Amino acid sequence: MSESPLQHAPGPLTVIPNAAWMLWNTANRSPDHLAVVDRESRTDFRALRDRAAAISEALTAAGVKHGDRVGIFLERGADAAAAFFGVLASGAIAVNVNETLRTLQIDYILEHAGATALLSTETLLSRLPRKLESPVRILRIEDVPLVGQSQPSPRIAGDVGHIIYTSGSTGQPKGVTITQGNLWAGMASVATYLRIAPTDRIASLLPFSFDYGLNQLLLAAGCGATLVIERSPLPQQIVTTLAGESVTVLPCVPPLWLQLLATEGFRTPLPALRAMTNTGGRVPRQAVQALRSSQPQAELFLMYGLTEAFRSTYLPPEEADRRPDSIGRAIPGAEIMVLREDGTLCNAEEVGELVHRGPTVGLGYWKDPETTARIYRPNPLRPPGAPDSERVVYSGDLVRRDAEGFIYHVGRRDKMIKSLGFRVSPDEVASIVFASGQVAEVVVTSEPDEIRGELIVAHVVLSDGATLDQLKRFCGAEMPRYMQPGRITVHQSLPRTSSGKHDPKQLAAAKSVP
Repeated sequence: MSESPLQHAPGPLTVIPNAAWMLWNTANRSPDHLAVVDRESRTDFRALRDRAAAISEALTAAGVKHGDRVGIFLERGADAAAAFFGVLASGAIAVNVNETLRTLQIDYILEHAGATALLSTETLLSRLPRKLESPVRILRIEDVPLVGQSQPSPRIAGDVGHIIYTSGSTGQPKGVTITQGNLWAGMASVATYLRIAPTDRIASLLPFSFDYGLNQLLLAAGCGATLVIERSPLPQQIVTTLAGESVTVLPCVPPLWLQLLATEGFRTPLPALRAMTNTGGRVPRQAVQALRSSQPQAELFLMYGLTEAFRSTYLPPEEADRRPDSIGRAIPGAEIMVLREDGTLCNAEEVGELVHRGPTVGLGYWKDPETTARIYRPNPLRPPGAPDSERVVYSGDLVRRDAEGFIYHVGRRDKMIKSLGFRVSPDEVASIVFASGQVAEVVVTSEPDEIRGELIVAHVVLSDGATLDQLKRFCGAEMPRYMQPGRITVHQSLPRTSSGKHDPKQLAAAKSVP
């Protein structure tokens, strides 16, 4: 039995503290235990803590104050891990920026967050197609000392610790505001049902800017486990790392699971692997069965989450064979309600909206009170007369609950696209395509795809003198892979409804140009 992740939090005079204490606590009790492993280096918890302390001190020396937003644009690894905890330790708010983003998206995130500083490297910045226009102060991580002495700045559960930028239905990324208490609660809940222990070696295949990817770091820091970094997208290299580093916990999104299943090496059991976890979309039933037969010694946890509340449900491994289509039941510490439009509870097998209640519910969207009020609402089932202070998250996902309480996903209320495990706004993709200057009109749709989850399709009318090759080059330079259209369909004109709007239903059936 592993010890509780919160067992070593600071003393009784401190409310749930700065989430950086996850790292400091573990470094104090297990300084020589490996914290982060990758092909280039091995970093123990003492070194990771000392590096985070040095980053915290460098930020303070640069004038960063409590509550300031600090962007982190680093390749996933020990420095990125130390930077995250260093920002928290300084009392600032961390904004992880996906390392695959281009200048356009990075500038938007930094401006929207009101960031005062950016932690990055000269190498990573030089790879961008053009320089950042944001006026933030850039602190190059290579210039920061390796060792610092400071302790985390005092914080309480309700203080903002992190902003996660995720695509929104308005066409621009939205910032989900996460508190110190949310970070602690999410880590502790997942650690409980996955039974994370210091002996675990957790694979890190997903970016820290993705809440699922970040949670692998939080689990390692909070429970004293080892984070094994693999940055290669090649399935065979991933399998080699899983075997060579004796990985025990493997988190993936559906497209990556499908790639691994097609890899010969993964069809042979990896003896050290004890747990596989999935979120970010549904794994097809046949793939669930293939995962169970490929790695019969490992438990499979099928999970569902949304950035606004981090993680909502998980399916116990013993149910995976009986209910491979289910997203399970509520995670420890949370309550999941299936509600009708009038706010009343649905009956068994009745379709309603999944609504999440619990300590992982964030504060809302950064600088977006209108959307916050629509998604984060008062609990409609609170006792009569109870104060109206609690907020629950309306997910936009339509689900049903069976007679035994297991939940099944039915569909989405909005039009978000799930591509390679990421939520993508079709309006955001369309706005970038239009910014190319190569198109007169553009509408973005999607279609099912076995590898990506959904294939992004851009329907365009080219501008005079424009070419499809120029447009494809622009998309490759200005968008990360998961946002890029998998197919661009060229039209003479785009179909419209009687009200003059584009008609996506007709466009979805259009044939592509070779």
